Amino acid sequence: MSAYSSDLDLNVSDTTGNGVEVDVATNLLNGTVRLSVLWTQEIHLHPDDAERVAQSLLRAAEHGRHIAEARSSGADQSTGPSQ
Repeated sequence: MSAYSSDLDLNVSDTTGNGVEVDVATNLLNGTVRLSVLWTQEIHLHPDDAERVAQSLLRAAEHGRHIAEARSSGADQSTGPSQ
């Protein structure tokens, strides 16, 4: 089981038609965001696709913040009240 949750709304491929794809995923354990270019080291995007990747990264960042905040709130609650 992977700790990462990919953005299923993101469907972006290389403009050259070689099957290269982009994946944006959020780590559900700690909130970090992973940007992957699958099958190569670079990708060439149409401007609209580049914007879709940027929007996906923004969604993942927001999701990651919520996860990190929940983790830190849980950690704070487990230590009990401070005196």
